[in-house]
Amino acid sequence: MCGIAGIIEKGKNNRELMSQMLDAIAHRGPDDKSMFAHGDCILGHRRLSIIDLSTGNQPIFNEDKTIAVVFNGEIYNFKDIRKQLEGKGHHFSSNSDTEILVHLYEEHGPNFVDKLNGIFAFAIFDLNEKVLMLGRDHFGVKPLHYYHKNGVFLFGSEQKSIILHPKYNTAVNYKALHYHLNLRYTQSNETLFAGIKRLPPAHYAIFKNNSLEVRPYWRLTPETNHTISENEAIDGVNFHIKQAVERQLISDVPIGVYLSGGLDSSTIVQKMHEIGVPQINTYTLGFNEPTDEFPDAQRIAKAFNTNHHTHSLSMNPLGDLDKVIWHAEEPKINLLQGYKMSEFVRSQNIKVVLGGLGGDELFAGYDIHKFIYPFNTWHQNMPRWMQKLARIKSDILFKLQNSSRTLRFDEYRRGVQMLLSIGQIERFYLIIRNVWDFDEGFYKEIYAPEFCDLVLKERWQVAHEFKPIFDAFEKGTNAVDAVLFTEFHTKMVNDYLLTNDRMSMANSVEERVPFLDKDLVEFGFSLPVQMKINHGTTKAIFRKAMEDKLPPKIITKKKWGFTVNSYLQFKKDLKTEIEKELTPEFIHQQSIFNYSYIRRILDYPAHPKLRWHYNYLWVVLGYAKWEKMFLKSNSFHKD
Repeated sequence: MCGIAGIIEKGKNNRELMSQMLDAIAHRGPDDKSMFAHGDCILGHRRLSIIDLSTGNQPIFNEDKTIAVVFNGEIYNFKDIRKQLEGKGHHFSSNSDTEILVHLYEEHGPNFVDKLNGIFAFAIFDLNEKVLMLGRDHFGVKPLHYYHKNGVFLFGSEQKSIILHPKYNTAVNYKALHYHLNLRYTQSNETLFAGIKRLPPAHYAIFKNNSLEVRPYWRLTPETNHTISENEAIDGVNFHIKQAVERQLISDVPIGVYLSGGLDSSTIVQKMHEIGVPQINTYTLGFNEPTDEFPDAQRIAKAFNTNHHTHSLSMNPLGDLDKVIWHAEEPKINLLQGYKMSEFVRSQNIKVVLGGLGGDELFAGYDIHKFIYPFNTWHQNMPRWMQKLARIKSDILFKLQNSSRTLRFDEYRRGVQMLLSIGQIERFYLIIRNVWDFDEGFYKEIYAPEFCDLVLKERWQVAHEFKPIFDAFEKGTNAVDAVLFTEFHTKMVNDYLLTNDRMSMANSVEERVPFLDKDLVEFGFSLPVQMKINHGTTKAIFRKAMEDKLPPKIITKKKWGFTVNSYLQFKKDLKTEIEKELTPEFIHQQSIFNYSYIRRILDYPAHPKLRWHYNYLWVVLGYAKWEKMFLKSNSFHKD
């Protein structure tokens, strides 16, 4: 795993600038720093050595050095592809997985990317044609950003490299900020930095003659297998997960596992044991909270004789908030645990870990899937006139509850509004995910007057980003499958995977995700929803597949999630930090948020039903730190 960056700018020597861009992402690759310049193009690379430790430095070239590549990630099927290329006469100078890319490009041009099974982001420069190609993996595990304006094209694994260019004028993308305040992540290909975009998953880009074209190379097109038997499904689950784990064990350095004691991470350990990994290193993090999972993790460690390690967050983890926001480049919550986890495993000399992300998204493991499932038929058959009547009732309910100022009843009001959204699956789903911008009256609670007017005038609404994804799913398909499909293209990539990458790479650790193996994903989406949710049990077929392989308590365990409890955090140090940072003077000068609403939450008696409100405060606090760090200071790259 590494970090990459690049500049195309006519008539400029950008070596010194590229060196600074690479220094800003040194955490992504502390083992080597390299640059290559040709004409108006310069490529940069930071290396974290995992495969081919002695000869894998980059850029890597083809035989006559007319094609160069810088690469971040791992290609799990590179040995098979290499054999095919060697059979066609290509010659290799290293044992690195990266080198197959230049030869694939020689052989197929840019239409080779779907042949790769892995996690990756790369840039290929064709010296003869003066063409730059960017590519990103199927599910967006590895990040890649770009900026194109005024004759300058920039790209990088992280945005902090891009904003170092003197022609980039740092500014806020306020539309993205509005989405972030609703979702707690930034949806679509937008970022909080105006003008900087993400290359979408399963896409590549071609830059030539100052023109950029972004193209898809693959699409997830679920086809449900309605004839599969339960035994066939069980066999398929075991086969594909084992295959995925075995593929992702490729490494020339030791590998660890993030072990929560839940079904997903426990299954990874079981498959490693089944494959015959001689020593399995497992790591568990606690939060000093009642939901800590140390006993369950220890149960798995004992069952499979792992080399097990545990670590607990401090009682005041917000001391690291500035640091994690610098790495994430977004004011996200739930950064601290990933950061401390990777810091812990790196202190144990582990560079590569396997994590369980993707199991819940693939097999319907969250409570929201269980909530949505009973309404499958209703969503398909609700008359339009009833939907309109329900919307009117929802608006009235918001006005009544909001005027009462009883914050702890907000959660119940949202629950009723969710039920009143039956027939509109995207609205139903977004309310479950705590999106609030359906209620225009709430804008005045959240925002300062001028910013509120801007948002209403521009008609920025989160649903506009989600409706096309829901609409792309076949009409009449059940709601749970539609939600699973949507979350694969939204929350998973722009929230969970972003957090995984930034918090692991902050400490120079590569986190791999076996449940996002392409073959496993396609198999998982082929399973009927009735196999995933059965009699109110989430991940039903997955649990059944593992019931003779894992301890019974793990099979029946309730989903907790690798997350900090915002209510408990509020009572620890969140409230104190907010009162220190979000002063009336600061909020007034910022001219985005409504201080009276912030004050109302702070003064309201602490209550578990105010989790959304505490998460909101956490994001506002994070944005204040992000703004000071990246917009108000020119020394962020020295942090």
